[in-house]
Amino acid sequence: MSDVVETTPARRSIGATRNPDSEAAILAAAEAVLLESGLNGFSIEAVAKRARAGKPTIYRWWPSQAALLLDVYHSRKRVNFIYPDTGTIRGDLRAYLSGLLTTWREGTSGEVFRCVVAKAQAEPAALAALSAYMSDRRCQSGKIIEKAQARGEVRADVKPELITELLSSFAWGRLLTERLDVPEDEIDAIVDTVLSGIALKPVA
Repeated sequence: MSDVVETTPARRSIGATRNPDSEAAILAAAEAVLLESGLNGFSIEAVAKRARAGKPTIYRWWPSQAALLLDVYHSRKRVNFIYPDTGTIRGDLRAYLSGLLTTWREGTSGEVFRCVVAKAQAEPAALAALSAYMSDRRCQSGKIIEKAQARGEVRADVKPELITELLSSFAWGRLLTERLDVPEDEIDAIVDTVLSGIALKPVA
């Protein structure tokens, strides 16, 4: 830990409402502790010490380690990942899958997310937090299909969330086995295979 961190006064909590500066400091500290110490060395105590924040504040804002790690992950993903709107379903799905793989491959978000998934295998609270987070993400990504249905590119009976979950599940498999360098032709093949089953007409 640097001298600057050690001599910085502890940040003051303002109760249940999150102080933006304190929130940013805690998220940064959580990411640093995870990457330096690994999942086994990660603890709220270590995060609080590094962030110069109180443990009660952290637990008030994040009820579990998994909830905190998911916020770390989402804060990093939000910076690097934008849901695409290219004007065509093929372009959108391709950009979605490619963007997800790139986001996990570059920076720290992939490693953070792997840790969240690992915790969810053994901790019910972590599994609940991950499940809730992924439900929200499926809803958001499903809008890609909804827009395509509105444009007349995708059949009306197709369930939007299931289609983007197919693509994200492929990305999950590559993330968990550290095979995120997916060639462009494989991304094209995956997207085209999905489109062959849902498109109203041939997609160029």
